[in-house]
Amino acid sequence: MIHTVRSFIERKRLLENHGDVIVGLSGGADSVALLALLVKLDYTCVAAHCNFHLRGDESERDALFAKSVADRFGVDFIQKDFDTIAYAKENHLSIEMAARELRYAWFEQIRKERGAEAIAVAHHRDDNTETVLLNLIRGSGIRGMSGMKPKNGYVIRPLLEVSREEILHWLEEQQLSYMEDSTNLSDEYTRNFIRLRLLPLIEEVNVAAKATIARTATHLSEVETIYQSVIEKARKQLINEELRISISELLTFPAPATILYELLKPYGFNRVVSEEVFDSLDKESGKTFYSPAYRLIKDRDYLLLAVTENDETIEKTYSFIPGEESNHLPLELNCDIIVLTKTLQLVKDKQYAYFDFDKLTFPLILRRWNPGDWFIPFGMSGKKKLSDYFADNKYSLLEKEKVWLLCAGADVIWIVGERTDNRFRVGETTKKVLRIKISG
Repeated sequence: MIHTVRSFIERKRLLENHGDVIVGLSGGADSVALLALLVKLDYTCVAAHCNFHLRGDESERDALFAKSVADRFGVDFIQKDFDTIAYAKENHLSIEMAARELRYAWFEQIRKERGAEAIAVAHHRDDNTETVLLNLIRGSGIRGMSGMKPKNGYVIRPLLEVSREEILHWLEEQQLSYMEDSTNLSDEYTRNFIRLRLLPLIEEVNVAAKATIARTATHLSEVETIYQSVIEKARKQLINEELRISISELLTFPAPATILYELLKPYGFNRVVSEEVFDSLDKESGKTFYSPAYRLIKDRDYLLLAVTENDETIEKTYSFIPGEESNHLPLELNCDIIVLTKTLQLVKDKQYAYFDFDKLTFPLILRRWNPGDWFIPFGMSGKKKLSDYFADNKYSLLEKEKVWLLCAGADVIWIVGERTDNRFRVGETTKKVLRIKISG
């Protein structure tokens, strides 16, 4: 078996620097075999034992035994005691999940403190088979069906190619003892139920079921690599810096509904919402979908992603008089009242707006746009609805939401940062000019 493990470590590049290896040592057969194998392969190991205090005297027995195993192989031994039940209650976790979180967080702490190369855990082929079946029952996708990874960050699993039976046989050959965990004989936990009751039934259909499922998981792991490369390509091609997804480009990909789910998942959208979004692609614009932190709007040609914010400015209007205090405004507007002279230069820049002061009514009002709003664009003589202006200039729904209007009474005098109203332009009869500049 040592040759199988050595080959697996080399092939999967689990340990390349021959640095220290933190080995999770429970005292059970799998972890004892893992430590023994790594020591025989000349890796420098540190045995780390978690006492979860869940099995009374058994927990103390296992801790003492794990220490004796470490001493036998001449490796450093570290033990950590946990109040697992209290942690589970405090964090609303199952005992299994609480123990897992505590274990891996502590292992990582030791790795950092010691500058270790990796954390080795003793999952074997049969564990992987159980994981695949567990994920299948829970409705996992391809990622779950590919089972455990040989390497996940700093965590490595050198025993994934050997079975429990092979481990027990090797321990017997090496005359190595181990402790039995009595909870492994109970089907109270889901994983134990699969091991003790479900797998034996499957093996009645196929005696080699464990090996077959493990082999399938390996194939699916390779498929997942291809799958993820396509997803990454789609992410780079479809999501731009403005978080817009081109609908037409999305539909050129194979299985676009699945691609869309993978693109939206990092933004907190689950599969049900993702399917609803996909079903809306050929429908009218305007529908909005939500995740805990984001919202997505189906626009004409794009899906628009934006952070969900409690933007109190959306429904507010702000009034001000030029030259007076304006710190309450959501935009920084610098206003100057200037006597018109022949030497006055009007800067042609969208950050600036110029108005005939005497044509304005005060206070001026800053607000968001509403359906039905209209203005007479600078240089034109006829009315234009803002909705038509937005459509002509291909504003997205999100862009329309961000528009501010500057109004004098009921009249829109400026789509801020865009275009002014022709009725209030500076002309031959103008005496005083209101100049406004957006800062920032």
